[in-house]
Amino acid sequence: MRTAFAISAFAATAAAHATFQELWVAGADEESTCARLPGNNNPVTSVSTNDIRCNAGSKAAASKCSVAAGDVVTVEMHQQPGDRDCTREALGGNHFGPVMVYLSKVDDAATADGSSSWFKIFELGYDSSTKVWGNDLLNKNCGKQDVTIPSDIAPGDYLLRAETIALHTASQAGGAQFYMTCYQLTVTGGGSANPTGVKFPGAYSASDPGIKVDIWGNGFTEYKIPGPAVYSG
Repeated sequence: MRTAFAISAFAATAAAHATFQELWVAGADEESTCARLPGNNNPVTSVSTNDIRCNAGSKAAASKCSVAAGDVVTVEMHQQPGDRDCTREALGGNHFGPVMVYLSKVDDAATADGSSSWFKIFELGYDSSTKVWGNDLLNKNCGKQDVTIPSDIAPGDYLLRAETIALHTASQAGGAQFYMTCYQLTVTGGGSANPTGVKFPGAYSASDPGIKVDIWGNGFTEYKIPGPAVYSG
């Protein structure tokens, strides 16, 4: 029964793509002013290209968003540009998967190319007891996910990378779909921490158990989120 459902899901959801588009800072809606929006809402499917950093066709945003260390920011995802209608799923069509957020310290967020190191500040994968995925909660919350900026990181410019991975066809090589957007931030306050990180490409392998995985199989009971551990501060 589950296999039949999976096949029907594949057929019905080919166009259910999306992008992280907006950012809220301490409850204030900054819209897309500091978002490097990609060229379209299609996913990245290769972990070995530079597109895995900030998505394909993304360009510098209009400005930087100022964020105090320790504040909560909210990334917001929708299927179409500018469409914030909460009656539609953020990422529709059974595109189940985790949600992750990274930061990268840069000299200038407006010009940084994403080649510097990234450290993870948030992740939400799969709850086997409820069978709820991280991006299920995005859909239930009008595409929004709250994330706390670590209170101890050094002030300055950062790129924030919000990502979800759709795993509905991930049982085959290259089947995972990566949706990410980078936001340009200037972090104020904070401390002196400069966490070690990972590089994109390089942080993920196409064969990672959280990237090449059959979420429809009868043997699927738990999920390993790819990438490094979350920075604890």
